[in-house]
Amino acid sequence: MVTKTSGSKYKFEAEVDQVLDLVINSLYSNKDIFLRELVSNSADAISKLRFEALTNKNLLGDGEFGIFISIDKEARTITIQDNGIGMSQDDLINNLGTIAKSGTKEFLEKIKEQKDSAELIGQFGVGFYSAFIVASELRLETKKAGEDQGLVWTSTGTGEYEIQTSDDVGFSNGAKITLKLKEGEEFDEYLQDYKIRSIVKKYSDFIEFPIKLESIDEEKKETLWEVMNSQKALWTKNKSEITDDEYNEFYKHLSHDFTNPIHRLHYNAEGTNEFTALLYFPQSAGMEMFMQDAQKGLQLYINKVFITAEPELLLPQYLRFVRGLVDSKDLPLNVSRELLQQNPRVAAIKKNLSKKILSELEKLKKTKFDDYKKFYAEFGKIMKEGVHTDFANKDKIMNLLMFETTKTEAGETLSLQDYVDRNSTDEIYYITGDSRVNLENSPYLEALKAKDIEVVFMTDPIDEWVVSSGAEFKEKKFKSATKGDIKLDQDDKEAEAKTEEYKDLLTSFKDQLKDKVSDVKFSDRLVETVACLVANENDISANMERIYKNANQAVPQSKRVLELNSKHALVAKMNALLDTDEAQDYMNLIYDQALLLEGSAIEDMQKYNALVTKLMLK
Repeated sequence: MVTKTSGSKYKFEAEVDQVLDLVINSLYSNKDIFLRELVSNSADAISKLRFEALTNKNLLGDGEFGIFISIDKEARTITIQDNGIGMSQDDLINNLGTIAKSGTKEFLEKIKEQKDSAELIGQFGVGFYSAFIVASELRLETKKAGEDQGLVWTSTGTGEYEIQTSDDVGFSNGAKITLKLKEGEEFDEYLQDYKIRSIVKKYSDFIEFPIKLESIDEEKKETLWEVMNSQKALWTKNKSEITDDEYNEFYKHLSHDFTNPIHRLHYNAEGTNEFTALLYFPQSAGMEMFMQDAQKGLQLYINKVFITAEPELLLPQYLRFVRGLVDSKDLPLNVSRELLQQNPRVAAIKKNLSKKILSELEKLKKTKFDDYKKFYAEFGKIMKEGVHTDFANKDKIMNLLMFETTKTEAGETLSLQDYVDRNSTDEIYYITGDSRVNLENSPYLEALKAKDIEVVFMTDPIDEWVVSSGAEFKEKKFKSATKGDIKLDQDDKEAEAKTEEYKDLLTSFKDQLKDKVSDVKFSDRLVETVACLVANENDISANMERIYKNANQAVPQSKRVLELNSKHALVAKMNALLDTDEAQDYMNLIYDQALLLEGSAIEDMQKYNALVTKLMLK
């Protein structure tokens, strides 16, 4: 909520004030980004006007689109002007006085942790404020296309801003930002032409509108405008004509990432639905990958005209890590964003891109496995979302998944296909939990290890949905080490004999724990441990229960089965003490120990401690 003070002065929203303070005082390691952000904003404003003018040509002003930069050394000012769509008073208040993003708090926390990380600015839509890194005062003159009234916005970035009306801002539409540079040698360089040229070349060379720098011909006393950017639509060139450096620089311009991508894909789709795609796989996942409001999709162009970068328009959510653009020749220029979502050609592009990306990742896994491992470490858990959201490509996605197992070194992973190829079991055994460290010595694995059966460690929360959605891989079903029965060449006659021998003990266990478990029985799941709790085949696992609880979600109520190790010495001792109170104490302790082993909380810790103390005294 913006608070109006007196006249035309306004207070910044509280969180904006915090952002300004951090931007001004913490991001000095790369001051150049202020110009990158302001030029990008100008380009966006021109793109918006051009898009709106497709259906309303009266919005267009005079002259060609462009971004114009001028320097006044004596006044210590830099001016960036565009002939884009401009802003109304509501736009100024809503866009510059507040931040309407749920990610602002995360931005504040992250920027405190990484004070030198300039890329965070672009991720959270606060690029305008970066001007205060070098400026002590900002003056923004603007006039929205189609409106008669001009406006002047000013601020020193210290808590307030002012808005005044103007009958003559000197242009028909657009925005003109004047930065009053701070005093000091570190800011003086921005008054030099060469510095402005180098920043534009580095960050804005591929902006499709000319970025012009003003200079004066002293002899002729004429104003000259030098175009500083190439304006090359890189994706339209033949792949053989593009260098790796050009590809990488274009990626950095698109993504505001300062590292090279780990892989790229540049191709032309031909046939009934022609388009060109230039796609990149980043090296690392930015914060926006996990923030719905901050996510951006592939950029959609139509005949080199930017249309939108709406998330999920061209790619499903689980492929949101892909950066780049798509340029189509088959879509009408005047199509609205709403109609784009319903357009069958857009749906066809999305389907084509998804298959192509998954095929390219499979190729990367086979030909450059080290690069694929780095990619998967960053984006594997995101890609897993597709197993239960993209049924048509489920098998392709499953084939790309990688896991550690009981037979891999820590950090070493293998694919499900690798598991199938090197194991003759009828099922794919797995166990879920929060880390390999907590899983590799789990009692649930004792018998499987004794039989030299490899078990897959699934340590991402989403893995629970992967195995429930995947159900099987290459006709082999997934089998949890913590659910249902596990048959490992069990001697049925021996098992029957043990059950008969200890039938009274089992009956007593069931009576004692009838409110806590659904059954008590022997199994060959355990070797050294006396007991464990096992979910029924169709019930949720203990790990899934913890995930629900951590998310404050209701947990379906279910009783688990208490499985006993019939060969454990404690079982024989309990059977000998069956009619004593001591046996009942053991039963309750064994149940509580089984809760601890599965990672659940003991229901009555005070009672548990008292029982342990009692038995220790004996």
